[in-house]
Amino acid sequence: MSAPASNDLTHDEFLGGRVRVWQPGKGFRAGTDTVMLAAAVTAEPGQSALELGCGAGTASLCLAHRVADLAVTGVEKQPDYAALARRNATENDLSVQVFTADITAMPAEIRTKSFDHVLANPPFFSAHAHKSPRDPGRREAHVDTEGGLAHWIDAGLRRLRPRGILTMIQRAERMQQILTHLAAHHCGDIAILPIAPRQNRPAGRVLIRVRKAARGPLTLLPPLVLHDGESNSPAAQNILRDAQAIRWT
Repeated sequence: MSAPASNDLTHDEFLGGRVRVWQPGKGFRAGTDTVMLAAAVTAEPGQSALELGCGAGTASLCLAHRVADLAVTGVEKQPDYAALARRNATENDLSVQVFTADITAMPAEIRTKSFDHVLANPPFFSAHAHKSPRDPGRREAHVDTEGGLAHWIDAGLRRLRPRGILTMIQRAERMQQILTHLAAHHCGDIAILPIAPRQNRPAGRVLIRVRKAARGPLTLLPPLVLHDGESNSPAAQNILRDAQAIRWT
């Protein structure tokens, strides 16, 4: 698949204009979930991070902007999105290396490395429970292929160094599946941050943070509330516009 023509793209601002991203006008488009995922990664300068399914690179770029001297790598199956991610990294003057590959068949340059952090926004819907979008970009991003979440969790944990951290965002209703897959890998020290649209509303999303080869209890944090009246909540404003990290304590 070739990259979309320039007149099919939009040039969108993230982090209050600190990061600008070309992405398809139709197809998978980064939004709040993507920025929240990047903000949830507890990376430090001098460390390394790998994003699985990086799309046009928005989460990787937001993370690279927030954490100086962080070696960021992205893997994206769709060549058109991978090409956009490379373009976006260049135009934002951020060091993000992007490989075109499936997460189940990563290139040797990645398979021989271990990362301090892996981040992922896996497809939100299982193939048997969701009508596939017509647009191939949206279909790849939103609907699981065979193996689903298990493939994403397995790929992420394999690429982590011991005690490295896997961070994901997912629909709240799939939390049980995620915990089942993590238990199969004997993972501990799991933290869950619910994301609620408004105060006293059920969480629609969850952020999950797990440390590889670590013991520890499961921690359920108070929800992060996105909206206060018609505006973003102060907490959401800090993350989405002011490029602040999410606190896990």
